[in-house]
Amino acid sequence: MAAPLAQRLRPQRLEEIAGQGHLFGEGKALRRIIESGEAPNLIFYGPPGVGKTTVAGILAQRTKRHFVRLNGTSAGSAELREAIAQGDTLQGANGVLLYLDEIQYLNKKQQQTLLECIETGAVTLIAATTENPYFYVYGAILSRSTCFEFKPLSPEELRPAAARAFAFLEEEQGEEIALAPGVLDWIAQACGGDVRKAINAAELCFLAAPAARGKKKRSVSLALARELTQQSALRYDKAGDQHYDLVSAFQKSMRGSDPDAALHYLARLLEAGDMPSAMRRLMVCACEDVGLAYPQILPVVKAAVDAAQMLGLPEARIPLADAVTLVSTAPKSNSAYLAYDAAAADVRAGKGGEIPRQLQNKHCDGADNENPGQFYQYPHDFPGHWLPQQYLPDSLAGVCYYQFGENKNEQAAKAFWEQVKRNRK
Repeated sequence: MAAPLAQRLRPQRLEEIAGQGHLFGEGKALRRIIESGEAPNLIFYGPPGVGKTTVAGILAQRTKRHFVRLNGTSAGSAELREAIAQGDTLQGANGVLLYLDEIQYLNKKQQQTLLECIETGAVTLIAATTENPYFYVYGAILSRSTCFEFKPLSPEELRPAAARAFAFLEEEQGEEIALAPGVLDWIAQACGGDVRKAINAAELCFLAAPAARGKKKRSVSLALARELTQQSALRYDKAGDQHYDLVSAFQKSMRGSDPDAALHYLARLLEAGDMPSAMRRLMVCACEDVGLAYPQILPVVKAAVDAAQMLGLPEARIPLADAVTLVSTAPKSNSAYLAYDAAAADVRAGKGGEIPRQLQNKHCDGADNENPGQFYQYPHDFPGHWLPQQYLPDSLAGVCYYQFGENKNEQAAKAFWEQVKRNRK
């Protein structure tokens, strides 16, 4: 059975690796480490299909170490111990380089097993993960390793990889492949920065392309390339870093008043089927970032969210796009949010004390109280429906948490209350 095309095309030298210039460019640290012939403990962090496994294999080849590959989704403690034990065999005479893919799936006990062997130097660990290692990898392993981030490839970096795949298939299969204009560009754009996906897309296009009658020639149309790669660019995991990065970018774009970016990230969320996350962040942003600058925005956004839930996708995109554009272009204020956080900080610090007598539900005066009475004054009985009266506990009297924002709405409220208070003097 033939190996997958991506495996048959796997680079054997650093110079053949697509992209990752920040790691393998001339004079870059990881390149120098590999070229030194030594193999320290490393952690490779990045999405699938960007070269992590390939680099581990090249490193093992350069250092002449026995290469053992395990996957954290299926490897148990027994498999880890067996890999470690290979250091005592003839194969492992030069040392064992253990490549552990998806290390985030190992539990703490399993990761501690690894720790014991990398501390003694019996095994060199190259761990790979698609998640942020600082959240998922045991701290003691992190402290003994160096992390390098692999990044998704740009379309410009993916295009040569797709072209190389077609050229390889031509030579291997002995058939000419005629590519319609735009095929390589489409594959490079649609594969989400994943070299493996780009190579697989090229292979699928070759297999699905009609062969010319009586000739060893296949024609790949742009329509065929689009059909076979239409969902490839959607790199998304609702429980992973990509999810949190995406919803973070979505909210920060609305907060930053950039409707174009906000709509882009909304589209990525909806195309991935994650409408609940989009609606939640939209509601949060309306409260947190628009706030008192446009208080009426909350019922408007809530109505759009309710409409989206009633309609379902794809029609839900219409009210959600309206609401995202409104939030993005609305004036912004986080004054109430900051005021609450300041008040909460005092509460957590133990600042408070007795609620003033005049605010208590019903004050009880003992026989020894020389000044009995509740003393609450009803504001509606006074001009402007206001009078100076202490509401905070004595220990916080005079503290100011809320500062009026610079927007038109809050400045109008500020002017109103300044006038009311001037009239009471």
